[in-house]
Amino acid sequence: MNKLFLCVILAIQCVYAQNELTHEVYFETDKYDVVITEENRLLLFISKLSDMDIESISIYGFCDDIGASEYNLKLSQDRANAIKAIFANNEISESLITNVDGKGEILLKIVDETDVLKIRGLNRKVEIIVKPKPEKKVEEQQVVTTEPKKNVTEQIKGKLKIGDKIVFENILFKTGYSVIMPESKKTLEDIAKSLVERTDIYFTIQGHVCCTQFSRDAVDRKTKKRNLSVARAKFVYDYFVKKGVNPKRMKYVGLRRLFPLGGDPKDDRRVEILITYVKEP
Repeated sequence: MNKLFLCVILAIQCVYAQNELTHEVYFETDKYDVVITEENRLLLFISKLSDMDIESISIYGFCDDIGASEYNLKLSQDRANAIKAIFANNEISESLITNVDGKGEILLKIVDETDVLKIRGLNRKVEIIVKPKPEKKVEEQQVVTTEPKKNVTEQIKGKLKIGDKIVFENILFKTGYSVIMPESKKTLEDIAKSLVERTDIYFTIQGHVCCTQFSRDAVDRKTKKRNLSVARAKFVYDYFVKKGVNPKRMKYVGLRRLFPLGGDPKDDRRVEILITYVKEP
């Protein structure tokens, strides 16, 4: 009976581990800044998290066995903090990062390798563990209700005044990019048609990002520039121009993370319009 129980526990642990995503970032000796090749590998890993419902992210820093223990603890913590900053600057919510710990040195024998230099190189690292949320039971899914999405086109066609703001709630962006999700294309097309017809309003397109530190703009992974909120606003601006909206009626601006909505981070990867002028009838 005990053996059967142990086998069941091990099987559950294996399934659980398979659901986790892991990644390692390697560092140069005595350094905690991330070299470009390792950063690119990390950004590729982060891009895989876009469609994942994340429960928690753990970041653990390590050093090789050279140096004093106190020095290694600080260096390993600095490495973990550097990785956390990259996550935050690429629209991964800090609330998901539950552990950012420097573990100090790893002893040589932990790695199955005979070359001492290789071992030390492999031990200068940060380990990242991403734990997904468990799937909800069918009964739980049935009781969950969501508020119906506002009809943006109806707002555009309705009565508007200077200062009114219309949030494009159905226009969602891929994490770290200024390109909208495929399911948002039809909605953006409908909004463009409404704005072509509604010629009496002038407006500013405002782009936003989520999850960055200190209200800084996020990095656009396509261009590597820290102007993602502006890039999102410009993407919508260019789309409206292409669809026939007079460019003289609109401008665009990036507002970084200055105005979070306070809900799901995906809703902060958004664009909205601010009415700046309404022609008298």
